[in-house]
Amino acid sequence: MTANQESGNEPSPLALVPFVSVAHMMELINGRGVERVLREIADYIEEDFKNWPQFHKQARVAAHSEDGVIELMPAADAEHYGFKYVNGHPKNMREGLQTVTAFGVLAKVASGYPILISEMTLLTALRTAAMSALAGRELAAPGATTMAMIGNGAQCEFQAIAFKALVGIGSVRLYDVDPAATAKVVRNLANRGLDVVSCASVEEAVEGAQIITTCTAAKRRAVAVADELIRPGVHLNAIGGDCPGKTELAVETLRRASIFVEYEEQTRVEGEIQQLEPSSAVTELWQVLRGEVSGRKDAQEITLFDSVGFAIEDFAALRYVHDRVTAGAAHEELDLLADPDDPRDLFGMILRAQT
Repeated sequence: MTANQESGNEPSPLALVPFVSVAHMMELINGRGVERVLREIADYIEEDFKNWPQFHKQARVAAHSEDGVIELMPAADAEHYGFKYVNGHPKNMREGLQTVTAFGVLAKVASGYPILISEMTLLTALRTAAMSALAGRELAAPGATTMAMIGNGAQCEFQAIAFKALVGIGSVRLYDVDPAATAKVVRNLANRGLDVVSCASVEEAVEGAQIITTCTAAKRRAVAVADELIRPGVHLNAIGGDCPGKTELAVETLRRASIFVEYEEQTRVEGEIQQLEPSSAVTELWQVLRGEVSGRKDAQEITLFDSVGFAIEDFAALRYVHDRVTAGAAHEELDLLADPDDPRDLFGMILRAQT
């Protein structure tokens, strides 16, 4: 007998919450195709960013330790509330564990009842790449065809495929301090319609690239691409710096670039701009997507998307998965909510279950 069954009755439909497991998520991705899923998630993110003023927003709640960080990322509009639990532990890779793992919940604001629980380790990789490519579509120079990828870990393939799907790049130039990581990406991107080039140095990787994505894991202040290597007209997609004390770009590069962020309050603490004065000028990307301010202004401008990941992106990704589940995507139903016949008689529910 389940926690909701009373006198032989099955749980009410409202007490059963759809759960999308890792296996279900992989079935969804493979069934629709990863490029299609990335484009569709980008559409959901764009829709929610265009509705930015309607959201309750806050910086994520983080518990930092010497080993990493554990965070909760909440967001809500008038209809839905969503949150993600996520960790970031760079040392995990040395122990054969994922650096980032996550799960998320979407709920109805009107009742507070959850309507979806989902794995979000895969979904976070997808939404991060979709967000990067959405920003790149707005900020990169028109006709950009080549991206350098500095840091070839778990996010790398998602970024490359997303920029192909949304921006139209045809070539990816790879560099990582660990050649095995680069070799992994070369294998995984075979037959994806991309020209994939392994490079022996950062200098070689950024040569001829109109877009440079940095996604390194070390939890420290670092310079993944030296300032002198960044030419006018380049779009920088900096996604590896995501906590206090962790950066990837030189402060000189920041001062040369037009900087775009997700949520300024959070990025000031966690992003590349933690290196700058609090009064330094940045633009929140939702303003560009709503047409309130311009993105790239000219061919020589250096643009920087200083991305740390924001809860509205997870909210959009959870909405996307919920819509797929509603349309019949694979999932299971969890008997999650105690739902007595009389809402006032929760203890009586326990007693009746004895029979």
